[in-house]
Amino acid sequence: MSDASAPAREPVHEQTVDGFGTVRVLPLDAHADAEVVHAWVSEERASFWGMNGLGKEQVAEIYAHLDTLDTHHAFLVAKDGEPVGLLQTYEPGADRVSECYEVRPGDMGIHLLLAPAGQDGARPGWSSALLTAVISYVLLGLDRSRVVVDPDVRNVKAIARFLKQGFEAGPVVVLPEIDIPDVYLPEKHAQLAFLDRQVAFPA
Repeated sequence: MSDASAPAREPVHEQTVDGFGTVRVLPLDAHADAEVVHAWVSEERASFWGMNGLGKEQVAEIYAHLDTLDTHHAFLVAKDGEPVGLLQTYEPGADRVSECYEVRPGDMGIHLLLAPAGQDGARPGWSSALLTAVISYVLLGLDRSRVVVDPDVRNVKAIARFLKQGFEAGPVVVLPEIDIPDVYLPEKHAQLAFLDRQVAFPA
């Protein structure tokens, strides 16, 4: 676990998960949160996040740029006041993933990076509880009909985590390289997966 405390800012979502704690989704402050985010994305376990080797200021600049977009947003996920994850949401129609599947109205894409387990080691139920809160925010808080994820095909832990949470595996696709001013993303072989609102929250 991190010794850092989550910043005191208004959450966009707050949810108490039984037997786990209170999860808050907070708008990311690119510069104020740079230290904790940089520590997470610099770890080898976060290599699929694509920021290994970047300095703290470079990470801050990436998220400062993201903050200027209307279609992509970043959030700090906190449990009982402690930062425990980084969430990014995006409109699939405004993302390269739209070249790889037929985007439906009501789709929302997410990327989720969880903080390392720390000295306590494995934390049973931890990922599921945080995903539960994130999915509630996207599907209910943002009133969306489906969550879309596109983890790297080599990231077997993330894929297994989504499938266990109820996501349905879609096709394996190749997200094209993006090389434009302010943004470079290498080609990515991804496993698409989807979670419908009626599956996550059956009537």
